[in-house]
Amino acid sequence: MERIIAKKSLGQNFLKSKRALSEIISAGEVNHDDLVLEIGPGQGALTEKILETGAKVIAVEKDDRLISLLNEKFIKETNSGQFTLIHGDILDLDLAFLKNSEFKLIANIPYYITGLIFRKFLEGNIQPSKIVIMVQKEIADRIIARDGKESLLSISVKAYGQPKKIMKVDKENFSPAPKVDSAILLIDKISKKIFENITEKDFFEVVKAGFSHKRKVLVANLKQIAEKNNIDIKKEFFNLKIGEKVRAEDLKVENWVELTKRLQN
Repeated sequence: MERIIAKKSLGQNFLKSKRALSEIISAGEVNHDDLVLEIGPGQGALTEKILETGAKVIAVEKDDRLISLLNEKFIKETNSGQFTLIHGDILDLDLAFLKNSEFKLIANIPYYITGLIFRKFLEGNIQPSKIVIMVQKEIADRIIARDGKESLLSISVKAYGQPKKIMKVDKENFSPAPKVDSAILLIDKISKKIFENITEKDFFEVVKAGFSHKRKVLVANLKQIAEKNNIDIKKEFFNLKIGEKVRAEDLKVENWVELTKRLQN
């Protein structure tokens, strides 16, 4: 089989750690009843592991060179209907074919599209039940707020699901090796339940305002929204038992939900 050299322009780093591959499958609790959407199957190392569970796989690959390789490698699974390969860019792909399906998203993606993937599959109307994704270790640590301090990124993810760092994956486990270490990140229990009584637009307007000036206390960052809606922000902070010297990084998702209810009428 032809050896494919990773394309730097596509941000390709092929995973070669068998332990990491197994941990991804385990984190996603992939079994024979599942439908898995895999982004960037590359040369099929992870795809092969998913298919071994009996799960159905829809893989989306952008790189023209890999299409014939994947079709050849998984011809048996393609013929049986277990494997479907889509040649295209996941960011441009219409997900309507998944509209009435429960599926899990598994991806070893170029790191520069991580934020766009989160936006498409968390904020979008077609959400997976779980996401297992390879990200930069630093990003995983920020999302789970390892240092105890939340960020706009961590709150944006936690609004939709429960993130958990599964394991660190050293850069030597990829070909070619990236400049930074990676981590397997699980986002579980994905839904839009917290938006039953508030809108996503209102919620993120408050959260983005809260994190807009890191050096300012939260009450100062939210003052403009409060004044726009004729709200006494200090009174609402008192009612919610939030101190006036609190910063945005100190609040959890549930605090932001309550603040949104109070500040957006």
